[in-house]
Amino acid sequence: MQADASDATDAAFAASNARFAQLVDWLAGDQAAGMTHAQLEERLHADGLGLLRQLLQDSLDLRASREQRLDQVVDGDGHQRGTAEGAHQRRLATVFGDVVVSRMAYRARGRANLHPADAALNLPAETHSHGLRRLAAVEAARGSFDDAAQAIGRATGVRLGTRQVEQLAARAAADVDAFYPAHAPEPAPAAEVLVRSFDGKGVVMRPEGCARPPPRPQPAASCPAGCPRASSGTASRWPRSPPWTT
Repeated sequence: MQADASDATDAAFAASNARFAQLVDWLAGDQAAGMTHAQLEERLHADGLGLLRQLLQDSLDLRASREQRLDQVVDGDGHQRGTAEGAHQRRLATVFGDVVVSRMAYRARGRANLHPADAALNLPAETHSHGLRRLAAVEAARGSFDDAAQAIGRATGVRLGTRQVEQLAARAAADVDAFYPAHAPEPAPAAEVLVRSFDGKGVVMRPEGCARPPPRPQPAASCPAGCPRASSGTASRWPRSPPWTT
C-alpha cells in the first residue's frame, strides 16, 4: 500500500524530478565549473524559479487528481448545483511564474459555476496570487509603482504593468481600515501618564522653512595710508565680540 502511494507521488512529480536532475547535471558539468560565482548565481536564480514553478504545478495537479466529488454543493442563496464536471482550469500568476489550476466545477442551469477547490486553496478572484499581491504592496511602499514593477520583475521574473501593481497594492491594503480599530489599545487608567517623544531626524524640510544661519562677520576695511593705527597693547584692552552677537 505504501509502495503504491510512493509510486504515485513519484509519477506526480516526475517533471519536477527531471528538472532537478538536469540542474544537478549542469552544475556538475564543465560549463558550470568555468563560471564565476555571479554567473552561477544568475543561472541558478532563473532555473531555480523554473523548478519551483514546476513543483507547484505538479502539486496542484496531484491535488486535482485526488479531488473527490461532493454529494451536495449549495450557494449562498440556497441554490443547489446538481452537475459536476472535472478538469475545469484557471490560470494563476505566482511569484514563481504562471501555473494552471484544475478542479471540479459544480453547475446548474442559469447559475454561475461553483469550485469548492478554489476555496480550499484560498485562490484570489483575480489572476495574481496573494504572494504577488504582498510583494507588490511591499515594493510599492518603497517608491513608485513603476519602480515596484521593475523590482518584482528582477526578483521573480514576472512582468507586471504599472496599473497592475497599483491594483494589487490596493487589494493588499483592503483590510487596513478594519485592522486598526480591531487592534486599538484600551484606554489607560487616569493615574497613568502618557508620554510621547518625537524624532525629526531624516525629515525632509522645505528650504523656506529652515532657519537662516547668522550673518558671517565682515572683514575689517583696510586703513588708508597715514591714518593712526592702534598698537597691539591698546587693542588688547578692549574686548571684542562677534558682530552678530546681541
